[in-house]
Amino acid sequence: MKKTKKILVVLGGTSKERKVSLESGKACIKAIKALGYRVESFDPAKKSFSEIDKSKIDLIFNALHGKDGEDGNAQSYFESLRIPYTHSGVISSMKAMDKEISKKIFIENKILTPSYFCLNMQNYKQANVKKLISSNKLSYPIVIKPTDEGSSIGVKICNNLSSLKSNSKNLFRIYKNLIFEKFIPGQEVQVAIIKNKALGAIELKPRRAFYDYKAKYQKSANTEHIMPADISKKNYKKVLKIAEKAHKSLRCKGVTRADFKFSKNKFYLLEVNTQPGMTDLSLVPEIAKHKDISFKKLVNIIILDASLNR
Repeated sequence: MKKTKKILVVLGGTSKERKVSLESGKACIKAIKALGYRVESFDPAKKSFSEIDKSKIDLIFNALHGKDGEDGNAQSYFESLRIPYTHSGVISSMKAMDKEISKKIFIENKILTPSYFCLNMQNYKQANVKKLISSNKLSYPIVIKPTDEGSSIGVKICNNLSSLKSNSKNLFRIYKNLIFEKFIPGQEVQVAIIKNKALGAIELKPRRAFYDYKAKYQKSANTEHIMPADISKKNYKKVLKIAEKAHKSLRCKGVTRADFKFSKNKFYLLEVNTQPGMTDLSLVPEIAKHKDISFKKLVNIIILDASLNR
């Protein structure tokens, strides 16, 4: 791509991950400037997507996280504006963001994922939760989370029925749909994918109860990062292959990150993130660095992959 082209970095937004998106966007703007491109920023929390002047923009770098940024909504605007953009397209973003849809796709593709069931508020009121837990082969601890959030926002680990009921009640005040999932103990392993190829796998050792929002984004949480992940060579190759399969099964593009739990010699896929973080603590840049891909080079790979009809 000619360096005279202008790139619009879309960052911020209105989701609960706004703060992280602003940090990702700022880091990417710095790299894009260093690469010699002309760059501007756009925050959809302050302006409507319809205000983007497509005659002045050659490419959109999507640095949004969470709702409206990685669920197909922003992507549909980019398509309607006919401006090439980075990361996954409308349908793949929507499927990956919706935990119920993505889990069904994983199961169809014979990718192991924790046992689960989903309920909306109306179903929950009528459901015999105890019976559902038993029929879906779940046992405590059980993880409850919104079907359409990222960065471990709204995730609760319940050790008994009383805790599950009280957490469900609180979450249903905010969210329409919840997923109830078997808690898998074991190693946290995450894989970065770029253009259908796995880059590497990193292991995370949170000092908190689990790898939650604080463990992901706050240095004070002191989460230990082990690169490469402390697993056998055979299992390392195996998890890279599973991540590639998951990326392709959702028809993702550009960069994604697949999140796994490794327990009793089995990898359980939790989710695929189509807009992985690009901050100082982010995992994809860390994995890339281990493969001698600088942050600047990583950003350029993402830029050169941009297109329409993703």
